Amino acid sequence: MSETVKIRREVYHILSGIAREGGYSSPEEALERIILKEDGIPDDMFGIDKGRLSSYSEEDRMEDGA
Repeated sequence: MSETVKIRREVYHILSGIAREGGYSSPEEALERIILKEDGIPDDMFGIDKGRLSSYSEEDRMEDGA
């Protein structure tokens, strides 16, 4: 589920610059990193698969029972 947030164009350009300099894929990712840093949550807390993992399905659960 995603939600749209309206920001000023100047803020978007600043976030775009931070994303480029930091090697982030988007201004949204740059903003997320800034928020997590401000909140005191380290990046490595999420592991290398952050954003690539999906929830377990019932099929996944059945594989273990076979």
